[in-house]
Amino acid sequence: MKLLMVEDDLSLINGLSFAIKKQGYDLEIARTIYEADKIWGDGSYDLVILDVSLPDGSGFDLCRKIRQTSKVPIIFLTAADEEVDMIMGLDIGGDDYITKPFKLAVFLSRINALLRRSNQFSQPDTELYSNGIWVELLRGEVYKNNEPLELTASGYKLLCLFLEHPDIVLSPEQILNRLWNCNENYVDHNTLTVYIRRLRTKIEDDPGSPNRIVTVRGMGYKWNGGSDPTKD
Repeated sequence: MKLLMVEDDLSLINGLSFAIKKQGYDLEIARTIYEADKIWGDGSYDLVILDVSLPDGSGFDLCRKIRQTSKVPIIFLTAADEEVDMIMGLDIGGDDYITKPFKLAVFLSRINALLRRSNQFSQPDTELYSNGIWVELLRGEVYKNNEPLELTASGYKLLCLFLEHPDIVLSPEQILNRLWNCNENYVDHNTLTVYIRRLRTKIEDDPGSPNRIVTVRGMGYKWNGGSDPTKD
């Protein structure tokens, strides 16, 4: 698997490069947004590690640009530990958010988990239909009433989980355990709320009054199955 790390701290680059390559991954480095733009189009990456504060701009802007064409998993790696930064990073398409300083073992575990989940959800051979939503799993494509939708990797996996369990209440713990293999305390209910809200903006007719992903007070979330659509 091939990873791209966009980071300008040389000491951090050296340490993480050694650890990542020791895991068996190929790694390319960009120290600026300009460098990342140049090499992004030259290769296909399985995961992006993205610093927020770069010499020539914000990693948030680079994330937005990547999300225009790719669902590749993105991990933000930054010293900005304010909640508003984390929410912004997840809202614009990030799949994880790690603040410095961090433990190397945790960092590598989260890379492995994201790659494992991404591979799991990119290899299915079926399709899912429910309440106006159609997911073509083999291609990783999502349609709402036969119109294509652009989802992040996390949003796509969360949607698939709901479609696989229509009309069943899923607790936050069940969702986190399924999608994040969550024995780690860095993924919490607040983070899940951000993912749910972001997904609703894509699939609901009225995100403020959702009728597909329904909140069941005190229990969790339920996918309202409705009636299955037909394809053209």
